[in-house]
Amino acid sequence: MYKVRTYNKISVKGLDRFPRQTYEVGSDIAHPDAFLLRSQKLQGIEVPASLLAVARAGAGVNNVPVADYGKQGIVVFNTPGANANAVKELVMAGMLLSARGIVDGMNYVQSLAGIADAAEMSALVEKAKSRFAGHELRGKTLGIVGLGAIGSMVADMALAMGMTVIGFDPVLSIDAAWRLSNEVGRMENLQSLLARSDYISLHVPAIDATRHMINDDTLAVIRQDAVLLNFARDAIVNPAAVLRSLDSGRLGKYVCDFPEPVLLGKPNIIAMPHIGASTEESEENCAVMAANQLVDYLENGNIVNSVNFPKIGMERSPGSSRITFANDNVSGVLGRVLSILADNQVNVVDMVNKSRGELAFNIMDVERAPGAEVIDAIRAVEHVIRVRVI
Repeated sequence: MYKVRTYNKISVKGLDRFPRQTYEVGSDIAHPDAFLLRSQKLQGIEVPASLLAVARAGAGVNNVPVADYGKQGIVVFNTPGANANAVKELVMAGMLLSARGIVDGMNYVQSLAGIADAAEMSALVEKAKSRFAGHELRGKTLGIVGLGAIGSMVADMALAMGMTVIGFDPVLSIDAAWRLSNEVGRMENLQSLLARSDYISLHVPAIDATRHMINDDTLAVIRQDAVLLNFARDAIVNPAAVLRSLDSGRLGKYVCDFPEPVLLGKPNIIAMPHIGASTEESEENCAVMAANQLVDYLENGNIVNSVNFPKIGMERSPGSSRITFANDNVSGVLGRVLSILADNQVNVVDMVNKSRGELAFNIMDVERAPGAEVIDAIRAVEHVIRVRVI
């Protein structure tokens, strides 16, 4: 029986992915094999010795101590792309809100609530509507920073709206490149993109390399009156620099999903309450993907969408037993493990080995289940972090 401890409210559709006959799932599970969560901060929470994996139903993992978990052989999953459509649609809403005087216009209409005469109200509206005139998105240039699952969908949406789309992504993956329309112009650096864009939409993770990537220096090269949209993470943008650029008249508007006290009450800032992925469909998609990844890892040792271990998977060999082990990515570890198996007449039927940064992961199918003494010998190998028999 596998045990999964949940944090936060997880969609029922995700929870239903765990077969009831083989899984125990709940918020008060003792000795869990896995955590399933959304926004719960795991920093400071005791790590059970039984914990094998953590799945975050969402893309960001800043609430998970990823590096510390990796050192303990705990695989951390996220769900990239599961909430992409929800974020994409909110980006479109942000662009429309910034292009037209929609919010100010609606507020003006509500200010007329004391007028009872329809003709009088109509005359006032007709007289005032020019104050809320804006421009169309068609023909404007959208610059997308980060061309992953969300960025590529935003690009397709903007192209369909008749916009010119350019993008910058220094670590564009092969999968992301295949998804990307050939109509998207590739920029060689961030500065080139900023200088050519009427709208700039950010879709990069919050890591050390991207912290405050939008700052005084980068904002100095943006096109006059450009609109900056941040539906990625607050740490990517330096709010003080944004305010200085707005006050100077360089930056036209800032649209974000991360309100901060210093951003409120500013006429050229549209701040939303972090609702980018908050749709029923998005939460269901994230929960289902996270649950599926946990099941495949717990039952087969396969890893997909991990943020600390490599992508790795192998079909089960009929009639075999499976050994998986995580180790520090140093030479000689795999050879020593294979020697232990050979010395104990444990024949390897199939195997795969992958590495990512300082960590490596191995899946081996063997003809017969190894005894406890064999597994103990593998655990004793220097640099082996965690061993499982599935």
